[in-house]
Amino acid sequence: MSKGWRLTSQAVLGIVAIFLAVAGGWFAYLPSGAIAGTAQPVSVDEARATVEALRPRKSARPVVAIIGINDGTEITDYLMPYGILRRADVADVVALATQPGPMTLYPALKVEPQATIADFDRRHPEGADYVVVPAMIREDDPAALGWIRSQAEKGAMIIGVCVGAKVVAATGLLDGRKATTHWYSLDDMLKEHPSIRYVADRRFLVDDRVATTTGISASMPMSLTLVEAIAGREKAEAVATDLGVAHWDARHDSGAFRFTRPFALTAIGNSLAFWNHEMLGIELSKGMDEVSLALVVDAWSRTYRSKAVTFAASADAVESRNGIRIIPEELAQNMTAARVPGTPLGRKPAEALDETLASIADRYQAATADFVAMQLEYRRRPTPQ
Repeated sequence: MSKGWRLTSQAVLGIVAIFLAVAGGWFAYLPSGAIAGTAQPVSVDEARATVEALRPRKSARPVVAIIGINDGTEITDYLMPYGILRRADVADVVALATQPGPMTLYPALKVEPQATIADFDRRHPEGADYVVVPAMIREDDPAALGWIRSQAEKGAMIIGVCVGAKVVAATGLLDGRKATTHWYSLDDMLKEHPSIRYVADRRFLVDDRVATTTGISASMPMSLTLVEAIAGREKAEAVATDLGVAHWDARHDSGAFRFTRPFALTAIGNSLAFWNHEMLGIELSKGMDEVSLALVVDAWSRTYRSKAVTFAASADAVESRNGIRIIPEELAQNMTAARVPGTPLGRKPAEALDETLASIADRYQAATADFVAMQLEYRRRPTPQ
């Protein structure tokens, strides 16, 4: 797959896994499991240097622009940094699209961007302080790449979240720099951009004015570290408590995430069990937390057994806690999908993710919950007995 990790469609990993199974010999050489160890603490000096590198250089109250392309931007990469930074209220944060009109997020959800990149340039000719770059269905979108380069030239810190690192790499901004990305896309990124210096065992890292993160879930610790850089440790701790996060430093165990035989077998089995596939409905309500919504929708849409769809009483967009307008995919009176099990949307975001993974394990067995967690590059907490 020349374009790497395409989380936009459940078919991709299923096709890869089936191909490996058919190939036989290839499948036999897949590792039987990940090499999980203990993530080692990050030194005080390194943590301090990371925070210092992220400090705003242009404004006391920085401007954060989160960019996506209209026809396919990863839901959690896009909404989690937005929701956390808006919740913290330490910066002016705007969710952008390259073109006018709605934005399709993947693997599910549709939203109304708050502005286009052209609108942003008119309002902020001096540029943003930070630009967050999520994973996109295309890593070579000309409008996105050109705008990211222009913001870097104006002095913005560019932050590639998950496979958004490949988008940043396509701009040339990672050439010769230290970087990381989602485990599945790492080899592709290094093959396409051999001058990048990969650093293992880090959830996120900064090299000059460019930052990158590992998997989808890494945008949470990255966002909290950015809050700390802007407003101090005490503020970051308060926001972390509000999110349900105890620790958010850059420690990571890269060996725990890789393409394994159990991963491939789960993709094959769940993809082929088409008679057991189901739609799960999530009711939209005004003021709902967009971070929890993104995590829950993302997780349930990665099982290869289910897909989450949103519904509401009317077709009108529903505004989230921090001003994102979410377009319902279904009307309540037309809903035939089962409701999402449990009530994780009423929990703190980190707790909502853990509870969703536990619900997935209950519904589809632990192997599927582990499969989803691997895609999110997240260490699933064992379900209490």
